[in-house]
Amino acid sequence: MFSRILIENEVKDLPTTQKILKRFPSLPYQFIDRIDDVFGRVKKPYLQKRQNLQLFLGKKRGQLVKEAPDAYGLAGEPHYYFIHAYNCIYECEYCYLQGYFHSPDIVLFLNHDEIAIEIQNTLSRHEGTVWFHAGEFSDSLALTHLTGELPFYFDLFRKFPHAKLELRTKSANTRELLKQTPCPNIVTSFSLSPQERIKKTDLKTPSLKHRLLAMRELQEAGFPLGIHLDPIIHEDNFEESYQSLFAEMDHYLDLTSLEYISMGVVRFTSNVFHQVKKNYPDSELLAAEFSSSFDGKVRYPRPFRQWILGKIRDIALGYDVSPEKVYLCME
Repeated sequence: MFSRILIENEVKDLPTTQKILKRFPSLPYQFIDRIDDVFGRVKKPYLQKRQNLQLFLGKKRGQLVKEAPDAYGLAGEPHYYFIHAYNCIYECEYCYLQGYFHSPDIVLFLNHDEIAIEIQNTLSRHEGTVWFHAGEFSDSLALTHLTGELPFYFDLFRKFPHAKLELRTKSANTRELLKQTPCPNIVTSFSLSPQERIKKTDLKTPSLKHRLLAMRELQEAGFPLGIHLDPIIHEDNFEESYQSLFAEMDHYLDLTSLEYISMGVVRFTSNVFHQVKKNYPDSELLAAEFSSSFDGKVRYPRPFRQWILGKIRDIALGYDVSPEKVYLCME
């Protein structure tokens, strides 16, 4: 997967760093002062990740916990996200990361203790439930067999039952998660799409069946689960596709016990949309009639996307999912 490892001097002696180096004994590595001195300094094409992907290990500096945008999660409670990694090993045609960083290289931040302090500082400013989300710039589970941070965050959030942690993923790599004791305020949420759509646009990701099998194992072990139907991409048979998707979900899972189901249509910033056209000129995504939305994003016109979301919401309610557990993402 990786061509070499670049390690900040400040983290070279950490146990996690040594563990990762032992996992890749034949890979060349070098020490650097700061990730920012190297990562993205020379623009690296997004699709170069197919041939040459570097791994950076270091410390996240600056703002470690950020307030999430409106409609990011369930309404009525404050939402934040923390940044423990940059970029993803998967390759989804619509991924906003292709227009966000100047490089597809993987960056892992190892100063989780400092992130935890900032999470606690954020909690001190609120009363009641506060949400924290991992996976905004990465996948929360895909590399946990390397990074090993899950026990740390499980221990942290057990101390603060009024705080909730969401691990967002498309991965079926749940073996490290299954080593933990389920915690009622830590939710693992999976992004799902119909299998034909996954084959077309969610490149290198686990199949729908493998994700559902991983979810069933977690649910049977007592882990709280959520589902993100996001991004929803319209096609001629999309209602039938989502009817089939819910039937498969219902076969593997108890849908009534999910924490939530979020729904959101495909959307891009103008910069990301430019990169999609450049990287995937033959993608079906480009055949859609998009327009500039209220927030500057490129997506389906509002009446059309409300119709799409309404159809899928009706399907969810037909499987006895509580209306209070269904919310619209970024609307």
